[in-house]
Amino acid sequence: MASHICYKNVLIGDELPSLVKHPTPRQLVQWAGATGEFCEMHYNDAYAKEKGFPGIIVHGMLTASFLCQMVIDWMGEEGSIKNLSISNRSMLFPDNDVICRGLVEDKYETDDECFVKCNVWAENPQGEKAVVGSVIVVVPA
Repeated sequence: MASHICYKNVLIGDELPSLVKHPTPRQLVQWAGATGEFCEMHYNDAYAKEKGFPGIIVHGMLTASFLCQMVIDWMGEEGSIKNLSISNRSMLFPDNDVICRGLVEDKYETDDECFVKCNVWAENPQGEKAVVGSVIVVVPA
């Protein structure tokens, strides 16, 4: 169940509770079917290797959805994501952990809404940031 935060209790520098996902080749096929993103490097090992990859790779947008799940778990059902921006820096592979992390960068109030900006990223098992980005959320006062 999602936690509940409020603006006054969020501090710049707070860490979001991390989320560890373990994508499988089956999940990549399911994601492809759900999104229509059928690039073979995400489900065909021989094709991925032919294109110079070490094997099939996790979809960047699937990783973005993991980051969104982490943020939603942190902010609770009363919050909402206003903006998400991500950049894929390196590859993530199925059957390896994807560790999602976040850090509160800023907070501000405008137009009777309370905004929190967080840096978010997904790490490979070696602790290297493979996907980085930022998210702006609206949370209860």
